[in-house]
Amino acid sequence: MALADRIATYREIIEEWLHGLYHGMIEGPAFELIEKEAEDTDDVFMLACFADAFGIPSPVSYYTAELLPYLAEEFQGWERRLWDRDTLIERKGQQYHF
Repeated sequence: MALADRIATYREIIEEWLHGLYHGMIEGPAFELIEKEAEDTDDVFMLACFADAFGIPSPVSYYTAELLPYLAEEFQGWERRLWDRDTLIERKGQQYHF
């Protein structure tokens, strides 16, 4: 094996290792944080539209009932997610405590 081949092989290994390190330390946690924020935003929107599903009276629900056919696929998952998870304050507090 020539020296140039060894260097190329070593460079590939180091690049793969550095990419894994970067993903594990920076990309992964950032993606998780972005996904949580997007999920929270979706949950707030759905709760504003369909608050009566949880027994919260809302006059807006009459007008947002027209959105239900478009959001029907997300509705069951959203409802299950809200019943199963912690309060919003606990969830927001988790991002500051590791």
